[in-house]
Amino acid sequence: MSRHPDTQVLRYTAFSADPEGGNPAGVVLDASGLDGAAMLAVAAELGYSESAFLTGRGEPAGAGAPGAREYTIRYFSPKAEVPFCGHATVATALALAERDGPGDLVFNTLAGTVPVTVTREGAELRATLTSVEPDVMDIAPDDLAEALAALDWPAAGLDPALPPRIAFAGARHLVLAAATRERLADLSYDFARLEALMHRLDLTTLQLVWRAAPDVFHVRDPFPVGGVVEDPATGAAAAAFGAYLRDQGLVPEAVVLTLHQGEDMGRPGTLTVELRADDARVQVSGTGTRIGG
Repeated sequence: MSRHPDTQVLRYTAFSADPEGGNPAGVVLDASGLDGAAMLAVAAELGYSESAFLTGRGEPAGAGAPGAREYTIRYFSPKAEVPFCGHATVATALALAERDGPGDLVFNTLAGTVPVTVTREGAELRATLTSVEPDVMDIAPDDLAEALAALDWPAAGLDPALPPRIAFAGARHLVLAAATRERLADLSYDFARLEALMHRLDLTTLQLVWRAAPDVFHVRDPFPVGGVVEDPATGAAAAAFGAYLRDQGLVPEAVVLTLHQGEDMGRPGTLTVELRADDARVQVSGTGTRIGG
């Protein structure tokens, strides 16, 4: 099926109230007339790291989420479908809130069920997603060595206090911590080599981080498997990183973290990550705005 000529594609940026900041995403609020190939074609034409496509018309959610509207959502990079995308989730939730008003949503993704709440804070809307159950895994020494070689990062340039791990909260991300802000800023990697490793390990991005304070981090996310050199603000990786920090005992059981991303790309954004003592899942929140009015 080809793209229907009446398909309306909205453009939003997530994790910044400035359309020149954060991470842009395409949003199709009614993709019921599109198949996967057509969705991929839309995403490729837009060229954003991901775009989101809603099917169905927002039926009332089940008993576990009274008052919420429930949708099935699919995410596509310019090269392939991905199981979950945080920034496109935020963008879609904000688009729905502008159309229908703030409130509770339930998104059924390939990775599982993701509740989202949109609230109004003054003139801004803020979306908060709750991840699926996370997991944190070791990475084999040979795979770590290959990742560092593709990045051209020496092992001595890593922060020993934040050990490399693969973290999952809807998608898999390799967490690597730089010892200095300068190391994080120096990102010029072998695209094909890193892409091959990421396909082999089923990684969506690399979550490259530098710890500026106990609860503040600067992060960058190479995304060659999506056909994108770098993602400007990555909600799925932020959720996975929160799970990683808790798993490694690097933050309190209940804490709010601030992640700064996109500064080195000229698209600064802020992601807020909340860990709760009574819930293994991770909350990620941020603002956003429509691009182009």
